[in-house]
Amino acid sequence: MENKFPGMWHRWYRHQCVAVGWHSKWGYKLNGKLDGKLRHRGGWQKARKMLSRIKVGHYVIVALQGNRVGRLGQVTDICVEDGQWEPLVPRSKRLRDGEMGRRVYVRWDLACGPEDRDLIVRLPERSRFTTGELRPTISEIRSQSLDQLRATMNDAANWVGLLSHFRHEQALSEYIAAYPHHLEDGLVPHTDAKVREKIFSDRTRLDVLLLDREERPVIVECKQGAPYRKDLTQLRHYMALLKEETGQKQVRGILVHGGARKLHLDVLQAARQAPPVEIVQYSLKVDFASSDPSEMPTSGRD
Repeated sequence: MENKFPGMWHRWYRHQCVAVGWHSKWGYKLNGKLDGKLRHRGGWQKARKMLSRIKVGHYVIVALQGNRVGRLGQVTDICVEDGQWEPLVPRSKRLRDGEMGRRVYVRWDLACGPEDRDLIVRLPERSRFTTGELRPTISEIRSQSLDQLRATMNDAANWVGLLSHFRHEQALSEYIAAYPHHLEDGLVPHTDAKVREKIFSDRTRLDVLLLDREERPVIVECKQGAPYRKDLTQLRHYMALLKEETGQKQVRGILVHGGARKLHLDVLQAARQAPPVEIVQYSLKVDFASSDPSEMPTSGRD
């Protein structure tokens, strides 16, 4: 529920727990019959059934949006009874009882997945949970075994940042066009504006066109997530069209992506085929500095 409660995953990580809401004061009883209209609210019916099945020693995997997961944790304590309410979302005027107060404590398996807490795991297509597993608040994973899940989480090719992407590929391409030397020393924007904003005869359009030190055109294709073979095919298509329409004999291609730094073998092998394509991962880094004038350097005269 990162959209509703920002930073919830980091709270779970820090407090070594996972949690759900449905306070008993609101009528959501863990045991017995539900009152009135609450009987027809299937979400709590399913959630309380799963909560009653969780035992110490079981494993919990935290599912995030976009087919991503946080960490794997082993259950150490279960504090979900109606009288046990310790909200992870603090009490406020809007939320007088807080939220997410039924806790299941876990010990995170720090040997499974990335060591950096700011990295999470993006599940590849072959290892994603089913819709039936993702839709409920809590569900039992039957589509894959614990060992299979561990193997996926330990593959560094699946590691991505929690908040590491430009919101749109256009923003990334605009950044590269403005600061091409950050991508590679010596790169500059293409001198021909009409070529730089090239729309090919088949109505496709490249992201960024630069020149390198040897005056060779460099087509840069930007992808928010992990690169796939189809992205390399797309970039090579642009390279061939540029050669044909401009008469350039040498055209380089660079694929910039926001996925994991380690690539899957099939993508690496495809990138090495002729004409080769360079693959570069980007990551966002933000620095902060004080705006207090008293902390800024001063100059003086003798």
